[in-house]
Amino acid sequence: MAPEENTQLLIETLTSHREEFLAQWGAIVGEALQGRLSVAEMRRELRELYEAILQAIAAGGLDADGEAYGETRSLLIELSRNRARQGFTPTETATSVFALKAVLEPALTGEEHGTRTYLQFAKLLDGLALLTTEAYVRTREEIIASQAEQLLELSTPVVQLWKGVVGVPLVGTLDSARTQVVMEKLLQTLVDTDSTHAIIDITGVPTVDTQVAQHLLKTVVAARMMGAQCTISGIRPQIAQTIVALGIQFGDIQTNASLADALRQAVREVAKDAEDDVRGLL
Repeated sequence: MAPEENTQLLIETLTSHREEFLAQWGAIVGEALQGRLSVAEMRRELRELYEAILQAIAAGGLDADGEAYGETRSLLIELSRNRARQGFTPTETATSVFALKAVLEPALTGEEHGTRTYLQFAKLLDGLALLTTEAYVRTREEIIASQAEQLLELSTPVVQLWKGVVGVPLVGTLDSARTQVVMEKLLQTLVDTDSTHAIIDITGVPTVDTQVAQHLLKTVVAARMMGAQCTISGIRPQIAQTIVALGIQFGDIQTNASLADALRQAVREVAKDAEDDVRGLL
């Protein structure tokens, strides 16, 4: 049988058994998804996909990469993105395509030319299912990256402790990416609150090595360039010993054992600055 005849047989079979195939397809997919997707939404997605595949076969044969399958690919990518956001696995997502093979197999494999047609159609569905997996993986990577960025934002809060004083309570390891976020948020908060003092509290930082110290110094330098005086608080005895042993130099940066001590000192300096300003006006 010629390829055109195989395609025509496939079109006729898909058209004449449309409702029957859709019902069987929906039953298989619904069982795989275990009721975690509404029946109405699942049926709508499968019907749209079925019609798109049928139209693509009629217009472009069985070449899944052809222009005729543009709408089909778009529907599959959207379906995969939705499944990824809803928490389904790649297997459960690909099943939405693979299941159509099981539906058509009994209708096409009764005779030799029907079997060849089925094998060609199965190859087409394999290619489309691979597309769903690729789209699923890309979406999951986007979700993970977005969540990591959100966690990074949450883990680096910058708060106003007093009028003219902002604080950055750091918890966990300070790396390059996190340092950049701290700098950006600290500088923006200094501008928004018109603050002149910044306290970087490292009470929640488990260890301070040379790399962490460099990140802290970068943050201090960035704040100083905005005209803010910086203090590093939370220098515990163990941290102090490590800093001395490593030969880390904080230069003229003010340090305090606790956030309370640093805040007390900063408030005194803010008050003194305000008093000096008043005297300068008299």
